[in-house]
Amino acid sequence: MASKQITLAEDSSWERVKAAQASKVMTLAPPWVLWPVIGAIGTGLHALFGHGTAAAWSAIGLTLGTVLLTGVTWLVAHERGILGRGSATTTTAVVAMWVTVCSVAGFTQPVILWFWIVGGLVTAAAWNIRTVIRSRQGAPGVVDSLAFLFDQNKDKANLDGARMATVKAGERKIEAAMALPAGEKVVADIQKKTEHIESAMGLPPGTINVAQNLDRADLAHVTLSDPRLMRAPIPWPGPSRPGASIAEPLRPGAWQDGDDVTHVIIGHHVQVMGKTGSGKSIGAAWDYLAEIISRCDVAVLAADITKGEQTLGPLRPALHRFETTKAGVRSLVADMAAQLKPRTDYLSSRDLANWKPGCGLTYQIGWFEEVPDIFDALGDKGVETFLKLLKAIRSAGGTIVLSLQRSDWTQMPTIARGQLAKLCFGVEDSGDATFGLSEAQEEAGARPELWGSSQPGMAYLDAPGIDRARIAMPMRTFAWLKADGITPDVEAMRAYAAQWPAESKTLDEFTAAIVAGQGTTMTMSSSDDDQDPDDIDSDDWTPTVPTEDPDPDVHGDIDDPIQDDPDDKDYEFARPEQRLSDAEARTAILSQLAAWIDEGRTDFTTADLAPIWTAAGKYRQWAQRQLTQLRDEDGVIGYDDETQRHTLLRRPDLVSA
Repeated sequence: MASKQITLAEDSSWERVKAAQASKVMTLAPPWVLWPVIGAIGTGLHALFGHGTAAAWSAIGLTLGTVLLTGVTWLVAHERGILGRGSATTTTAVVAMWVTVCSVAGFTQPVILWFWIVGGLVTAAAWNIRTVIRSRQGAPGVVDSLAFLFDQNKDKANLDGARMATVKAGERKIEAAMALPAGEKVVADIQKKTEHIESAMGLPPGTINVAQNLDRADLAHVTLSDPRLMRAPIPWPGPSRPGASIAEPLRPGAWQDGDDVTHVIIGHHVQVMGKTGSGKSIGAAWDYLAEIISRCDVAVLAADITKGEQTLGPLRPALHRFETTKAGVRSLVADMAAQLKPRTDYLSSRDLANWKPGCGLTYQIGWFEEVPDIFDALGDKGVETFLKLLKAIRSAGGTIVLSLQRSDWTQMPTIARGQLAKLCFGVEDSGDATFGLSEAQEEAGARPELWGSSQPGMAYLDAPGIDRARIAMPMRTFAWLKADGITPDVEAMRAYAAQWPAESKTLDEFTAAIVAGQGTTMTMSSSDDDQDPDDIDSDDWTPTVPTEDPDPDVHGDIDDPIQDDPDDKDYEFARPEQRLSDAEARTAILSQLAAWIDEGRTDFTTADLAPIWTAAGKYRQWAQRQLTQLRDEDGVIGYDDETQRHTLLRRPDLVSA
């Protein structure tokens, strides 16, 4: 019994909304259906009672019925406005009077027929116009199941005063507008409550996506779609624009609302992040590169020294250069950097500030898998060169894609992460999500930690050109899978790549030099592909620019010991505390709240808990979610809008934590 009820609750709300929106045209049908029915009633009464003395008695009876129906209509319509009450009453009176006259004179009389045709058209059209206008305005009594469902449950999510109305209903999504109580709520408040709204309305998790209305702060754009449709892999449908320019949008997957993802990749760099098993190798590398290699004016320069041939190997025929060794990736980065100035000089000579299709230069995509290992292989000097490449190649006609599992400061230079668009697949927890999402995605409620590795291919995308309403909407990349629906179809990818061989494309001289490994400004003589930068002899590097010796009398050798400065003070560095689980960190917060209450403290700010979440290895976003639960679900704390501080209402139950 219990499981049956759960199933019904799971399906009911979304299916009711979809069914009501899909059949909305039926709300316009009743006047047109009743029109011929009324004509048939009048004709039938004339045939039965329209002759002799029966006609008189019929007319008397129908007249009394007309008065009675008109009066009843006036009385039962008392809750409507004067216009609604009046139109309903008038329509009843006119229709009943026509039936009465038709029963006596007959349907074929010219005046009777004229009133049936013209009067029927006008009456039916008038009711349709009134229905449409009332539906747009969200007036009471009109079938907008979404508005009704929200109104019935908004108090459960503490959204009293907010209103929602359907704007557009499609096959796989419903677009709605939400009006917020002016001066009381903003869109950010709603974005933080989407899970509560879904729970209150009985919708599947992930149904609602909320975005700002750029014209009014008291309005929100709401998109509802069924997340259950994204649970199954979506097969690769083929290239979207084969033979077109790389400046045309790429199609790596589909949004949850059913629309194609369209990503114009030129002019910016991309970070791809996700835990092992989240699908970023196939979902990002295979889908994006499958689109890219089908374009006419682009060359792919790739490297993966960690997995080697495993991820990008099947694409090798279509890649202009693919490096799998440390020496190879160092050479690739140096070669790309060496051609930056010639490329920008070329564009400048043609009065171009940036690359554009047809300018004569091949657009370059630098794709680097497992980039932390690549940074290690480059060494300090090589990373410095790479960062210069990252900053300059955009205007020279190139995009860099960096793929990794966790983009914290130990794995990704901060200066690099700040310049990257974000494509985030499933992650381990909310702390990891912070490194994979943009700030705007976090504020909009994106939560890739809910997927982990359980839904490969699911991701969030925030990049230039992506609609702000979609940056926190889940997408699913296409699947290159065998018939079992699990195993990656390497043979299919290898066959596809062979259709777009790199040698079939015409390259500019600068890109051709990179492909050939020419024009390097940083040379290394190493016979060992795995040689580390620190092991390279100093003669293998070009000399650095000499600077004036600040003290020629001081001499030193590389093997001389480094002496401590006697003027230096002794410093002790505290060892970071061990990272805590979510449950342990939550317990620490509850203990702090209990201690404050015991001290007689009455309020606090989120920042007051910073020492706890920092020591636990968490982030402010995680702490805010804990406080939201303590306020909205547990009733432990409140919030004072005037002072903008959390208030302590009762001592938390530490045992249940």
